[in-house]
Amino acid sequence: MDKAAFDEMNRTVIAEFRTKGGTAGGVFEGKPLVLVHHVGAKSGTERIAPLVPLLDDGRIFVFASKGGADNHPDWYHNLMTHPEVTVEQGTETFRATARALEGDERDEVYAKQVAAEPQFGDYQRKTTRVIPVVELVRAS
Repeated sequence: MDKAAFDEMNRTVIAEFRTKGGTAGGVFEGKPLVLVHHVGAKSGTERIAPLVPLLDDGRIFVFASKGGADNHPDWYHNLMTHPEVTVEQGTETFRATARALEGDERDEVYAKQVAAEPQFGDYQRKTTRVIPVVELVRAS
């Protein structure tokens, strides 16, 4: 999918998410969804990424899978450069800090996501990179 088509798909998902109170159809039908507002590492431009999270005991985790591509998605680089983000979840909007998980903690959370959303196992098998897991830690 080229960048223009991808950007248009994201705009459609974001609009539907907001219209339907935090849900969307298509590939996101029946799945949890969050919108993560982040700042471009190079551009400084605010962007929004619709992501399928793992919601686990009040914690929110997102996965830099990029469908199993061999490079990380741009949003991941942006979060590592500018970890302060805004999250839309359902009808709630809040500030959070992105924290990359490592080692056993990363592996345990990724395994939970694969159990909930099996396609994430396919994504990891498609690439030699370790797909990053990022916790969105709600600001207090």
